[in-house]
Amino acid sequence: MDNIDKNTVLEGARKCSKRAYSSGLRMEASCLELALEGERLCKAGDFKGGTAFFEAAVQVGTEDLKTLSAIYSQLGNAYFYMKEYGKALEYHRHDLTLARTIGDRIGEGKASGNLGNTLKVLGRFDEATVCCQRHLDISQEQGDKVGEARALYNIGNVFHAKGKQQLWGCTQDPGDLPPVVRDTLQRATSFYEMNLCLVKELGDRAAQGRAFGNLGNTHYLLGNFVEAIKFHRQRLSIAKEFGDKAAERRAYSNLGNALIFLGQFNTATEYYRKTLQLSRQLKDQVMEAQACYSLGNTYTLLQQYERAIDYHLKHLLIAQELTDRVGEGRACWSLGNAYVSLRNHRQALHYARKYLDISREVTSDHLHCMHLLYHLATMSLFQKLGRDPSDEDCFFDLLSKFQSSRMDDQRCHLDDPNEENGENDPTLITSPQTEELFDLIVSSQSRRLDDQRVSVSNLPGLRITHNNLGHLCVDADPQEPSDDFFNMLMKCQSSRINDQRCSPPEGGPRAPTVPDEDFFSLIQRVQAKRMDEQRVHLPSDEQDGPDSDPEPPSGDSS
Repeated sequence: MDNIDKNTVLEGARKCSKRAYSSGLRMEASCLELALEGERLCKAGDFKGGTAFFEAAVQVGTEDLKTLSAIYSQLGNAYFYMKEYGKALEYHRHDLTLARTIGDRIGEGKASGNLGNTLKVLGRFDEATVCCQRHLDISQEQGDKVGEARALYNIGNVFHAKGKQQLWGCTQDPGDLPPVVRDTLQRATSFYEMNLCLVKELGDRAAQGRAFGNLGNTHYLLGNFVEAIKFHRQRLSIAKEFGDKAAERRAYSNLGNALIFLGQFNTATEYYRKTLQLSRQLKDQVMEAQACYSLGNTYTLLQQYERAIDYHLKHLLIAQELTDRVGEGRACWSLGNAYVSLRNHRQALHYARKYLDISREVTSDHLHCMHLLYHLATMSLFQKLGRDPSDEDCFFDLLSKFQSSRMDDQRCHLDDPNEENGENDPTLITSPQTEELFDLIVSSQSRRLDDQRVSVSNLPGLRITHNNLGHLCVDADPQEPSDDFFNMLMKCQSSRINDQRCSPPEGGPRAPTVPDEDFFSLIQRVQAKRMDEQRVHLPSDEQDGPDSDPEPPSGDSS
């Protein structure tokens, strides 16, 4: 989000307000005073208090167009950080409209970039790309190298976020990506590389660090783990240079993640321990829990189960403290696996049952539960603990539900002709008649074009006077966006018809204490290879030998 120039405007307005106040223009002074107090609170991290003062400033109003643009931008940013994205969009759109009205091309570009960032968070990636591209075009037109670099970075972020969303729920091994996902992530890489070249030219070391970090993250998703490690080491170096402990912690964690998939488990533990140390220094419990989780999983891969249990218990305690039920369930699953490997089946059964209870509460993942119940039944029947009949009954009940849901997937679904929700009416969206389709598109796009045009009357807080009236004659404004821009927006909006279609269910609730870049699937694959060792065997007087070493994952093209 762009704050620097807007802050300068408000600082300049502070001096003007003194003159206005001395001249008796109390209303103008009040607007500026409220805005400046809002800015101070936002800088201190009190976004809720800051937005209250900014909103009050808008209610008072001002005739100073630059000041009002700064207030809009600050309000949009504050609502963004408060995760009130609808309000953020509203004020960034006001800022964009006002910038076009007064012919402020740099301001128009920055407002477009802010809109793009907000649309990205909302998952509206195509629209976000159009807005960020608009920022890029204007920055290049105006010779604004800093704005150009920021726009390139933002476009890379849009493609990176889009690729991650496309990956959500995919079952492929790391690097084994569908073509559409690989193409999206490679486009992100291209924009990050262009950003990196430009910020090097500008000598902006902090921006170089961010580019290195995001290049590392994107290559990690692509399965290029050697490249990812190279970029994350460069990111780590710059983080240390600036004393940025949070960025240093992220770099250590990302290095550990990449090394895991190269099979370098011991080195990964060193980085994860540094991640844990920094998380505690920063008093960040969520990151501390994630580091414990990663260490527990890595020690499981190293077959050092006692140490794995120690870290999984620490993760469990923090997850319980933060009421992260999904993370708590993941910790119980991991503890159950570790205790099975130690042949402590009583503890394994205890945590397996806890995991099962939590899974019933927070997820519809019947397959995971069915897999666990199989192990529960096995442990109950052949490890001399006695069988709990409820486990077997629950197992077959869950199996029945799971299989019936699979059968539903094979059936042909007929749309309900009595569907009342117009948004999902298949006669309107999925199979419209040709003429009706064109009428729908024409009317929809004409309304959207009107939304893009300057409408001064809709700008809250604007007091029109003879001093600013000349700047509001938009009919003769030579800076109206070109037809190419509107064509891009129209194509983008027409593609959003698919957003009204029925989408597959989400992958389940997210867990704050479990890393996004989780290698849970790797643990599952390793455990799957050892399934034969866990299957039913007759008890004997001889102890079984130690577990075999897990095979390391394949190289950097996973």
